[in-house]
Amino acid sequence: MEVSGKIKWLDETKTYGNNGFRKREVVVTTEEQYPQHILVEFVQDKCDLLNNFQLGQNVKIGINLRGREWVNPQGETKYFNSVQGWRIEAAGAAAPSQEMPPMPPASAFEAAPEKDNEVEDDLPF
Repeated sequence: MEVSGKIKWLDETKTYGNNGFRKREVVVTTEEQYPQHILVEFVQDKCDLLNNFQLGQNVKIGINLRGREWVNPQGETKYFNSVQGWRIEAAGAAAPSQEMPPMPPASAFEAAPEKDNEVEDDLPF
């Protein structure tokens, strides 16, 4: 899945716990009729992917939706969702073109050799 938009907020990398778990968050505002502010988190080595991006930049982020279950001390089950990024690129990045390459000028072609008024008819009917 992907989310595209403009970077509204970019947090610093934060480290949690004794094992050094790292997380960095970014908010992207989508550009549609009803813009959405989507919080995307990058974890561990993916935090460094955000180093080359800045506020106001248009980006496209590859995401995974994550969900988890938690039972509180009172025995109630709660569910949490998160949007986790795994790739980010500038929205204006060159993508492979689906268009035909431009036609070379006529001078780039050789003329076909002329034949002696022979008419070839290889039609099957």
